[in-house]
Amino acid sequence: MGATKEKAFSPSPADSTDAGFRIEKKGADNVVGDADSARQGELQRSLSVRHLNFIAIGGTVGTGFFLGSGTALERSGPAGALIAYVFIGTMLWSIMVSLAEMATFIPTAGAFSKYATRFLDPSLGFAVGWLYWFSWATTYALSLSASGIIIQYWNASISPGIFIAVFWVVFTLVNYLPVGIYGELEMWLSSLKVVTIVGFIIFAICMASGVGDEGVLGFKYWHNPGPFREYMVEGSIGKFVGFWAVLIQASVAYQGAELIGVAAGEARDPRKTVPKAIKTTFWGIMIVFCVSIFLLGMLVPSDDERLSSASGNASASPLVIAANRAGVKVLPDIINAVLLTAVLSAANANVYSGSRVMMAMAEEGLAPRILAKTNKQGIPIWAVAVTSLVGLLGFLNLSSGGTTAFNWLLNISGVAGLTTWGSTCASYIGFRRALIAQGMPRSDLPYAGAWQPFMAWYGLGFTVLIAFTQGFTAFIKWSVSDFFAAYISLILFAILWIGHKLKYRQGFVNPADADIVRGRYDSNDARDSTDEGV
Repeated sequence: MGATKEKAFSPSPADSTDAGFRIEKKGADNVVGDADSARQGELQRSLSVRHLNFIAIGGTVGTGFFLGSGTALERSGPAGALIAYVFIGTMLWSIMVSLAEMATFIPTAGAFSKYATRFLDPSLGFAVGWLYWFSWATTYALSLSASGIIIQYWNASISPGIFIAVFWVVFTLVNYLPVGIYGELEMWLSSLKVVTIVGFIIFAICMASGVGDEGVLGFKYWHNPGPFREYMVEGSIGKFVGFWAVLIQASVAYQGAELIGVAAGEARDPRKTVPKAIKTTFWGIMIVFCVSIFLLGMLVPSDDERLSSASGNASASPLVIAANRAGVKVLPDIINAVLLTAVLSAANANVYSGSRVMMAMAEEGLAPRILAKTNKQGIPIWAVAVTSLVGLLGFLNLSSGGTTAFNWLLNISGVAGLTTWGSTCASYIGFRRALIAQGMPRSDLPYAGAWQPFMAWYGLGFTVLIAFTQGFTAFIKWSVSDFFAAYISLILFAILWIGHKLKYRQGFVNPADADIVRGRYDSNDARDSTDEGV
């Protein structure tokens, strides 16, 4: 970080009481020795760049990509869908660079609630943390339920409940293994998805060039039925409505890339691994999504009725629809197998991310302290157990009455990701103000993102806008149930934030008093910091 003079940082009395931390000076470059660092020391810094990349890919590229991309094409047309995915990609970049700057300086497990608590407002950290944890825990239930539905593609007589139970046991046990083993397993599961997507891109280029029953396609479907589609209403407004609907869908599809921030506390030499992982993950996911959407728009007309299928298995995938139109019949089984690995990879990542967020909240005093307890392998044993138990909600989906309740729970997860994105940008703005107030130049940070803080303001503004408009279809054709299904997560977020604020009466963090010391990573103490497999 360069030779700088350390300022005499004075943590607030509340922080000192809660964490009982001490500050030990080790020279201009090293500030370590607090209780948070000691607890972080119980975590195993075993994750390399490739592990971080695939953890993020595992949490991002799932059924939402393999099935949801067809809905995007149907609602907005090939041009509308592509523009929406590119635009949300720029938002994601603003969030990732903001996260990278904080996570390389203070790498901590479950970073989002901690950064919000320390740089903005403890009540905001409480609301963000619990909502984000709940979103991953319920998504675990969704992944388990989806696995059974996907397997029924081959044998409809088998009850999905069998696979919910089997995979629940398997992935709960996997998350009690050392984090290095977890990272390797997630890498191989995610690799299958990456190989499939690369294979599809090659296949799509061949089909568009004339290898298939339909001959040369090129931009045929961009002309007829057209580059944009009307959605819910007619005319130009209908085309804009379709675009905005896909914008919201794309924001949910990209969620999971921020998991690098969750894993930063277990990254090997985070000053090197976290920035590299964030850059490669962002560009990898951005290219995969945008190129795939572009090619799908060339292979499948946006008015194909099969795009609106709600089967939940390979038959609803636009990749399969494209293959069937080209006369390739073997692909559905292959895609269904990939879908299965996608949801299993997601299930693995769900328990990991949820448990680390819960552990982070416990360390900040926002959850029971016992949830911060780790075993000798650095696994937060109680946080994993509690997160895993929520996965049993997947059994709700087996009954018609439970399906409605289950879907309401899952509606919380999409907007929970948006609140996390928004809080990350807002936390960065608070972090930036704290650096200025306490006399620390950005040049001393291990990583400094470009165009800051403008990128953080850009990400925050559009994240808030999308979060508040994501249920707009309920107003076009008014439905009370659709309204509450869309906005239940924001209502819950407000209840958590205001409730904590009223109970504890804690004010917003003064930038001059913000804690920018606790948990700082000391590169001189890094052990086994080689960048394996990069």
